[in-house]
Amino acid sequence: MNGEARTPPPSRADFAHFLAIPTRWMDNDTYGHVNNVVYYAYFDTVVNEHLIRAGGLDIHDGAAMGVVVETRCHFRASLAFPEVVDAGLVVRALGRSSVTYAIGLFRAGADDAAAFGRFVHVWVDRTTRQPVAIPAPVRAALEPLVRGEAA
Repeated sequence: MNGEARTPPPSRADFAHFLAIPTRWMDNDTYGHVNNVVYYAYFDTVVNEHLIRAGGLDIHDGAAMGVVVETRCHFRASLAFPEVVDAGLVVRALGRSSVTYAIGLFRAGADDAAAFGRFVHVWVDRTTRQPVAIPAPVRAALEPLVRGEAA
């Protein structure tokens, strides 16, 4: 295990933006908790909801799109249906064409993350798939979320 895996989970105070995501019956696996692959869907949801709502991202016809090049998740406690997951989001690095997010998944009312990780986007031209600058409205939506230390 690396040092990050042994660190305590981040707390709510480590995040700048939250989205409440209700679990669904189909999220549970045969062990009675949310399947690990669904945590990544929650990561994707909190990031893209913010980009669409606050950054005006046009996911269908925009000239640029964010391609996921890395994800990572550390699991600390099980989540299960029926409950609401509070997904916390913060930006750890904002480059010319890339952005690194830290995400924490919290049980409603819990201060410590049940799971946490990172998610990295590289912005590319929709047609050529070559890296491009992060679109100005998206960058403007991300800048208020920038915080320095990794969660």
